Amino acid sequence: MTDANVENLVLEHLRAIRATQTRHDQKFEDILSRLNHLERSVAVLRVEFADSQMATFGLTEKVDRLSSRVDRIEKRLELVD
Repeated sequence: MTDANVENLVLEHLRAIRATQTRHDQKFEDILSRLNHLERSVAVLRVEFADSQMATFGLTEKVDRLSSRVDRIEKRLELVD
């Protein structure tokens, strides 16, 4: 093999490596974009879950107050044993 042939072969391999690297870079950017989207979605879900929990706690508090009022009413009307 001549020096020119070796040089061309090396350049050909380097171009192939560069093309592969470019494809990998594009895939990596795609993955990062999808990961960012997932992180935003999880953050939104966390906020919605926290809001849901707060609503549940509010309802539980109302039920507890109503339960104690019913207990007082039953005692006043002597409906309990």
